[in-house]
Formats: sequence, structure tokens, C-alpha cells
Amino acid sequence: MSTIIGTWNLENFCRPLPAGSPPDPTKCAAKDQATYDAKVKALAGVITDLAPDLLGVQEVGGQEALDDLVAKLPGTWHTAISDHPDPRGIRVGVISRFPLLDVRQRKDFPAGLHPVQVEDDGIPGSPTGEMGRGGLAVRVEPTPGQNLHVAVCHLKSKLLTFPDKRHTTTDERLRARYEAYALLRRTAEAVTMRALADDLLQGDGRTHDAIVLGDFNDEWQAATTQILYGPPGSQMGTGGFDRPDDGDAERLWNLAPKILEQGGFSRVFEGQRELIDHILISHSLLAKFQKVSTGTDKLPNVTEARPAAPHSQPSDHSPVVATFTF
Repeated sequence: MSTIIGTWNLENFCRPLPAGSPPDPTKCAAKDQATYDAKVKALAGVITDLAPDLLGVQEVGGQEALDDLVAKLPGTWHTAISDHPDPRGIRVGVISRFPLLDVRQRKDFPAGLHPVQVEDDGIPGSPTGEMGRGGLAVRVEPTPGQNLHVAVCHLKSKLLTFPDKRHTTTDERLRARYEAYALLRRTAEAVTMRALADDLLQGDGRTHDAIVLGDFNDEWQAATTQILYGPPGSQMGTGGFDRPDDGDAERLWNLAPKILEQGGFSRVFEGQRELIDHILISHSLLAKFQKVSTGTDKLPNVTEARPAAPHSQPSDHSPVVATFTF
């Protein structure tokens, strides 16, 4: 049986503020009800066309928004959502045709990893020992008795937020520090998700089906992304791919090379095509993997200063979907 697993950053998928509420630029909220309804309809249309069996989603404003989305989809769906949003209120979630048999929340850095600095000294919340947006893992049965564990994440973005919630600065020393803070946080979050992956692999990914997916906010060869892979080597497209080794039990394989072979990408940032939305699979799933692809190549250009610029697409990211045989 073919099973489609995917990931999609839904871009600021939040209900509008209650009528009469003053605007709050620090919170995620749709412009108005009509704008929100149009986004729900557009997102549901893409998902219906993709027909995933399980989709990890990012930038969801809450359970109510997720409920609005699945209400527009054909069939019966099950949902889970992170209980740890970022300060804007966005978080990761899962929608699934399969019942969710187990849901795990993850936000705290693993033992041995100290808190990292994320703001200048004296600013509340820095250093921190938890993910900015918590991770989530679910267990499903694509076929009776066949367990599949899927973890969803949204790692720290390239967008810098300076003191007073500003996204721009002319102070280059300040910019350099905050670029370092962002990288430190993304690194620590990758380590945290790798620890969750270790739990899902249960010591041997050759016999346990596990997937880690989401918006990693960097390319597949970036150091932060590679943290999730576990033992180095043997990734797709390398000389060691077809050679079993001791690292296979703990390693995760990124499907990105298969997407790049097709010229695929998942967003446009400052005029450059990027593949920053990833699906990583355990060794046992290599034999079950059939294909992977991204959606539309008509994506709006995202700039650092305007992360939510108006555009005609339902999201500034393209979904990434992979098909497996169970």
C-alpha cells in the first residue's frame, strides 16, 4: 500500500483577532475574516490535490486554525499540535488520516546541553534551555501492526529579531551578535530534535520506521541540518550510500538529493531558490521509499525585512511529499 508523508510550512496560519481588538504586530493574526477564509480554502485545495496520509505542518496559530483546515478536507482526519508556540503564537502540528496512537511533546534541550544565549545580556528569556517552537512526534499504523514514528520541527529561522522587536538595524556589531544568537539557537534545537530521533529509533533504525521532517531553515548540507543525520557518511548521492556500516542503526537519510535531482526547491529567499524543508528517514524506510517531490515553483520572494510580504500563493513555502510502500 502506498503511503504519502509530507511537510508544509503554512506561513502565518492564524485566525484573525476578535472584532474590535487593536492591532498587535507581535502576534500572528490574519488581516480579517475574508482573508483568513480565503487562505483556509487555498491551503485545503493544495492538500486535497497532494492527498497526503500524514502531513507535518508549521506556523499554525492554534488548534482552532487546524480544525478549520481539516474541516475543508475530504475524509476523516486526526490532529495533534505542539503545546509550545513561539512568542508570536505559531507552532508545529500534524494532520493524519491514520489515528494518532501516541503523541510526544519536546521542547527542553537534552541533558548535557547548556542553555544558549539568544538575546543581549539583561534581556528576559536569555539564555534559554528550550526550543523556540517545540517539536512534536506521533505514532501511526499505516497498516495494522506496522508502527511509523514521525517527528515534526520548525527550527530557528534566518529572520533576526533585534531589541524592541525590530527586524532591521544599522548597528553592524548588533547584527553580528544576533546572527550568532540565531545560529546558536538553531544548533541547540537541532540537537534537541536529534535526541528525539534517537528515542524514536529505539537503538536500531534498521528495524524501526522513523521520520523527522519540517522546516529546518537551512540547506541539507548545512551543519545544523547535518546534526539530525547522526553518524556521518552514506547519505544519498555519496559513494557510501549502498554500503552497510555500523552507523546505519542510528543514521537518518535526507531525501533532499532526490529533490535536487529534479530541480526542486521549497522557497525563494532574497531571490535565491532554497530547499530548507526536509524529510529524513531511518534505514528501514530506504527500501520502502518510492519518490519525493515539491509542489509549485511559483513562490514569492521572501526578504529579511519583509518576512510576510503579500503574495498570491497560500504559503511562502512549497510542500514536500514523499511516497512509501507499507
